[in-house]
Amino acid sequence: MDRVRIHAHAKANLVLRILDREPSGYHNIETLFALLDLHDILTVQRRDSGISVDVVGADTGPEHQNLAYRAAQKILDASDRQFGVYIHIEKAIPVQAGLGGGSSDGAAALHAVNMLLGNFFAHAQVLTFAAELGSDVPFLASRTAFAFGRGRGERLTTVSGPDRAPALVVKPPFGVSTREAYELLAQSRRGSDATHTSMLPDAGIADWPGIANLSANDFEDVLFVREPELYNHYTKLQQTGPMITRLCGSGSAMIAIYASDSDRDDALKDFSDSDCVIPTAVRAMPPPKPEID
Repeated sequence: MDRVRIHAHAKANLVLRILDREPSGYHNIETLFALLDLHDILTVQRRDSGISVDVVGADTGPEHQNLAYRAAQKILDASDRQFGVYIHIEKAIPVQAGLGGGSSDGAAALHAVNMLLGNFFAHAQVLTFAAELGSDVPFLASRTAFAFGRGRGERLTTVSGPDRAPALVVKPPFGVSTREAYELLAQSRRGSDATHTSMLPDAGIADWPGIANLSANDFEDVLFVREPELYNHYTKLQQTGPMITRLCGSGSAMIAIYASDSDRDDALKDFSDSDCVIPTAVRAMPPPKPEID
């Protein structure tokens, strides 16, 4: 086996509650992760030594900061095999959007390199590596369609979600810094006596009406005030008649989920060609198996 081709899927947070802050500075969260059809494609090829990453379709910054690079380095360093990898990434997931594109590339790279290692590490260990890379990476490495995430998002409970649902993702022409989003939320809560605790139920997500009743994102209020254009896009999506409209993570993308493909396709007509609008769907099934050469 010399090459693995693997899909790296985007995610949406259909529920996102930001809870109390740990002494480490990180916040505990409770979230309902959902996997989207929208995906990048990674081709990971064995080579004699070194790690290189080539990205097509987006500017993802310096190579060594790419999560796919860091994932490959982590899993190769932990193994007893001496070889390198070349990683080619075809980007379709917008960057700085809250869709987990970088995290998903890192998760996919973990699995692909582990396959080149002959599945040297068990799935549980791959998830441990994922948690060391970032909060969204464990879900995206779990190869599941729906999960509750707790702690920093790394404590996962896989759940059975509803059927596939068509969706639109709208990405404004700017990104949102996750760090800045947390700072804005902290400022808005300063002096409040609220403890910001929550408990997601393990029931109520078997169908879309149940999820709609639970759906919320704590970042929306502060970011909509800071970036009125976000709120304008959100309002426009709501007016197209979706079952759910949510900010994706800490933004700047938003997702609208519809009852049917025809509803989604009709909603798409309300947007101009200049808007970054991506037709997709919330998956009911795990991602497809990687292709091996």
